[in-house]
Amino acid sequence: MVIGVLAVQGAFVEHEQMLEKLKIPYVELRKKEDLLKKYDGLILPGGESTVQGKLLKELDMFEKLQKQIQDGMPVFATCAGLILLAEKIENDDRQYFKTLSVTVKRNAYGRQLGSFFTEQEFKGVGVVPMTFIRAPYIESVKEGVEILAKENGHIIAVREKNQIAVSFHPELDKDERIHKFFIEMVEVSKKL
Repeated sequence: MVIGVLAVQGAFVEHEQMLEKLKIPYVELRKKEDLLKKYDGLILPGGESTVQGKLLKELDMFEKLQKQIQDGMPVFATCAGLILLAEKIENDDRQYFKTLSVTVKRNAYGRQLGSFFTEQEFKGVGVVPMTFIRAPYIESVKEGVEILAKENGHIIAVREKNQIAVSFHPELDKDERIHKFFIEMVEVSKKL
């Protein structure tokens, strides 16, 4: 098993460090040619969704990644990655992959000063640490989207088919369970 980590901008190194701890091989996806490499799952890291979306189009990576997700490649999106997947962004007229049937609100907790840490129940995993940095949250979900976690009444983690998306940054905490949850999903998809 190999995981492709989108590495054009944002907190991709922290995801790679988590994969190294789990002894999972990965490849960095920095340019169009990297998308020809063999990988079984995809991580879309936190960072700046507007910059990532712009770079994906400029580097001619956008359509190929969108097609891989639409075709069922397992994907794990954190923070900005969630915004990239969302069908609709409440406070922004831009749209990106539109593969996840949710409406998100960008910077929902405010700017940098609105960053915080909490621990909440994550369905199928247990209580996990959650670090939020200029985080979005999910305002609404459509039928078929499973809610995995909430914080203060707001939806912060979901799963729809081959996609897991969270508002927070599990790669910044020592807890490996959410990454393991994703790796298990990749293992199941490889057997199909």
